[in-house]
Amino acid sequence: MGKKTGIPSLEAVDLHCVRGERKLFGALNFTLRGGELLRIGGPNGSGKTSLLRIACGLLEPTRGEVRWGGENIRRLQEEFWRRLVYVGHANAVKDDLTAAENLNVACSLTGIGAQPGRVGEALRRLGLAGCENLPARVLSQGQRRRTALARLALSDAMPLWILDEPFAALDPVAIDCVQHLIAEHVSRGAAVILTTHLEAQIAAATTLRIDLEAN
Repeated sequence: MGKKTGIPSLEAVDLHCVRGERKLFGALNFTLRGGELLRIGGPNGSGKTSLLRIACGLLEPTRGEVRWGGENIRRLQEEFWRRLVYVGHANAVKDDLTAAENLNVACSLTGIGAQPGRVGEALRRLGLAGCENLPARVLSQGQRRRTALARLALSDAMPLWILDEPFAALDPVAIDCVQHLIAEHVSRGAAVILTTHLEAQIAAATTLRIDLEAN
């Protein structure tokens, strides 16, 4: 697929997040444009996952707003959700379904059209050759994580990826594969936000970084 041009920017405006009695972060601002990678760092409990969930509209900020192309994502709702892929820290893989069936379900729920051949190709790209028809219950944690991440290999048309610890439970070969998928996507003009404890080597023309502090 060719390079994307003029995708909307994702903008955080004066974001505050308080959970229970704890203020995780406040007065947070950023603008992420096509062709840019944003890395969210910080210790456990600093609010990284909460920030990602706010960015994709799954969590309401205590104050402030997130805008896509200048419009509040709360007003856009499904129009915005159809443009992004969110892979959370949990794999959301169902034990009773095979790896291929799990990937098919994930694609269907997010509006990604995937032919059976492409599903198998995506799983093989993530190192799951021979596991396509195995029930997820017999897969290792690393294989389950790769099943969840295989959606990225089918999501080149999505202008925004939001990834929470995508390298967790992966071996070096799988880490390299996912890093390459992310770099490819950014090079096409898409935007990616991720959290990671790993100092991953991802080629991107523009890399932004936000480091949240422990509270």
